[in-house]
This record gives sequence, C-alpha cells and structure tokens, in this order.
Amino acid sequence: MSFIDYFAWFVLIFLLLTAVAAFVAMAMAPGYIAKSRNHPWTQAVTVAGWVTLICGFVLWPVALIWAYIDTPKKEEGR
Repeated sequence: MSFIDYFAWFVLIFLLLTAVAAFVAMAMAPGYIAKSRNHPWTQAVTVAGWVTLICGFVLWPVALIWAYIDTPKKEEGR
C-alpha cells in the first residue's frame, strides 16, 4: 500500500468519527439547553432530542425549540 492509500483511510476514519461526534452533539443539545435553563421537563426534552434525531430528524427542531420555551410557574396561593 502506498502513502495515498494510508492517507485515504485516515481521512475516511476521521470523517466517520466527526460524523458520529456531530450526531451525538446534536442529540445532546436540547437536553443540555433545557438543563442550563432550568426547564421543568428537562428529562423529557433530553429524551425527545435523542429519539427525534434517531428516528428521522424531522421533529428534532421542535425538541430544540421546546428546550428554550419557559412555562409559566404556578402561583403558590392557588
């Protein structure tokens, strides 16, 4: 095998690792944002981020938006 073959394998492995890292970072993003914003349903947002990304990416932006939405707190007296 020549240098070009080794270089091609290196590039292929690097691209695969980068794709996996990007996938994991995107799946973790809604949960991380919800946790940092003290979202009341942090675990649900985290699960939604992983499930929607694994099952087709179409609803992943909804999970990301959900991580940013703050729900109104209930008043103590009512």
